[in-house]
Amino acid sequence: MRNETEQEQVFEVGNRLRVQINAGVADVLMVRGEKMNALDQAMFDALIETGERLCEHPGLRAVVFSGEGKAFCAGLDMGRFQGMAASEGQSHELRLMPRVYGNANAPQHAVLVWRKIPVPVIAAVHGVALGGGFQLMLGADMRLIEPQTKLSVMEIKWGLVPDMGGVALMRRLMRSDQIRELTYSGRVFSGQEALQLGLATKLSDEPRSEALAMAHEMALRSPDAMRAAKRLYALADDRASEAELLLAESREQAGLLGSANQVESVRANLEKRNPVWR
Repeated sequence: MRNETEQEQVFEVGNRLRVQINAGVADVLMVRGEKMNALDQAMFDALIETGERLCEHPGLRAVVFSGEGKAFCAGLDMGRFQGMAASEGQSHELRLMPRVYGNANAPQHAVLVWRKIPVPVIAAVHGVALGGGFQLMLGADMRLIEPQTKLSVMEIKWGLVPDMGGVALMRRLMRSDQIRELTYSGRVFSGQEALQLGLATKLSDEPRSEALAMAHEMALRSPDAMRAAKRLYALADDRASEAELLLAESREQAGLLGSANQVESVRANLEKRNPVWR
């Protein structure tokens, strides 16, 4: 009988995302290619629903997140900007201020939920990643970016600031002066520059294919150790103290040593075979 990790699952969420799970790897694809995967309400809802479902998937090993067509994500749908043009004097506090998801509102959670997923998440970025699309890729653990990709912290162009978790996430990757320059200027920059700035994990001419290969390689590692490692780095990202991190390392290691999957890791390496996880 095949276990859950081996079974292939395919489902769509809100006609905005298609998810294929194979051998524990979730291939998450935004499928609004005709609109360059722009963010409308249906896309926000689908991102949150998909992220929450993956958080609870017991056989999940890794996630690859990408967009179909010519772009990763072009940012907010133009319909939203047209609505803003007619909204002078209206208050948006009731929509933006409630903390519906812990510390976050709904648009912020559409990005941060990918950080919540307990396994590695890789964003495969091509074409454009602008504004909200740029912030969306920051929710991943790693970003494989095509060198010619056009990126921008573009909110200033529309009289806005990054508000989908971008400020909180950029500070983990870049210097403050670099963040400010990109935000204040709103300029477009390349995937090549993104690597220099620390935004790209690596450049790739085929980011989705390479990300899937990476994810399947990660899926061969102990699922217990992988989840423990992500918990540790999440704690580090949250600016935990040295004492807290050292204690967390020891706690995670104590839980892993001698466990069934840790012993299987050792045996599989010594016997030069693929491990069989419990």
